Parts: sequence; structure tokens; C-alpha cells
Amino acid sequence: MQMIESGDAYSAETLMPLFEQLEPVNLDFMLGTWHGGKFDGGVEPDPLNWYGKRFNSINDVEPILYPGPDGELQNYEKLGRAQIREMVFAGQVSAALIYDQQPIIDYFRKVNDNVVIGLGDIKGKPLDFFFHLTRDK
Repeated sequence: MQMIESGDAYSAETLMPLFEQLEPVNLDFMLGTWHGGKFDGGVEPDPLNWYGKRFNSINDVEPILYPGPDGELQNYEKLGRAQIREMVFAGQVSAALIYDQQPIIDYFRKVNDNVVIGLGDIKGKPLDFFFHLTRDK
């Protein structure tokens, strides 16, 4: 939690061993709306003002939420929607988000009952995009 709360940048080399030690999560655990953040220290541009992800059901996920002009959260439809399934990563079965129209899988591990760390696996790119999600109250 300290790494998340600090807002500092952390490398994939630092985050991967921690991620692999975290507890897996099941599909139902992920249902609901989650507010997201990145481990980039705030230096990466965020033209959408990314809010997080909304897991409506295992077959209907809005993976890129952002505040619309009226302030309501909406999905960035250019990247489409997604579904969640249990998948193996680093020897553990855990919830994973699979984009419908993009070559992206996000793997999740539990920090506590309201916080997960995600690892974005983007086909053809290094396995180094970590982010965190906090469950909306």
C-alpha cells in the first residue's frame, strides 16, 4: 500500500516480484467500479484523464473509464469492451481481463479487500505496465 499511496514511479523490475507474491482473486471479487492509478510517478501523459475500470459482469467490462463532459463515467469505446476469466500467470490462477478487440490481457492480484494491482500484457510489447485499482465505495 505504501508504494501506491506514495504516487512515486516504480520499475517493472521492482514491481514484478511483488506482484508474483500477491494473492490471486476470483472473478466475483472484481465486480463493481474501480478507480485506477499508474506506477509512473505522474510523468506519463493522460489525455483521457483515466478514471479506472467497471466490471458489470464477467462478460461485460468497461476497461477504460474516463469522466465525460457531464462528469459521468463513460467507457472509451475506441478500445472496446472486455470480459474477465480465470487465467494462469506466474503459476497462479487469478482473474484476468481480456479485451474484446485489442491484444491486451490485464492480470490481477490482491493487495487487500479493496485494492488490486494489475499487470497489462500487451501483445508485442514488454511485460512492464503495472497499475493499481481501488474499489469504489
